[in-house]
Amino acid sequence: MKLAICPGSFDPVTIGHLDIIGRARKIFDHVIVAVMVNPEKHTMFTTEERIALIQKCTKDMEDVEVVSFDGLLADYAKMRGATAIVKGLRAMSDFEYEFQQALTNRKLNPELETVFMITRAENMFLSSSIVKQIASFGGDVSNFVPACILDDIKERIYAAKK
Repeated sequence: MKLAICPGSFDPVTIGHLDIIGRARKIFDHVIVAVMVNPEKHTMFTTEERIALIQKCTKDMEDVEVVSFDGLLADYAKMRGATAIVKGLRAMSDFEYEFQQALTNRKLNPELETVFMITRAENMFLSSSIVKQIASFGGDVSNFVPACILDDIKERIYAAKK
């Protein structure tokens, strides 16, 4: 079975993330969406909440598993038997960082490949940070996040403003 990992912070998950996950499903038998635990990042949603949001968005995808992990991605991939990491790229600036990460992961786990997927043109500008910024000013993010979690995002943004 070909197993891939789509890692990220997913704070919150966007339609761009779901597009990459959906496209990864066409290539791999099983896709693990790995919510990264990074204590240096100040997230809006807890790790458990981010997992729940992604699970809500992927509930009809039997070949997708949502987990969290803390540690080295290369080690986690080896532990799970994954052969690839799938990363979405929006711009050249993404590539420089992701290329460095791919080389590091390859050094730590020589059996692990990194697959870069170019984002769709309509999602090139989209990031979780942009969604949070727009929502924090009361803007409409319905074109940027899955409809099934829109209310969750609005509730959190409004609660944070109080």
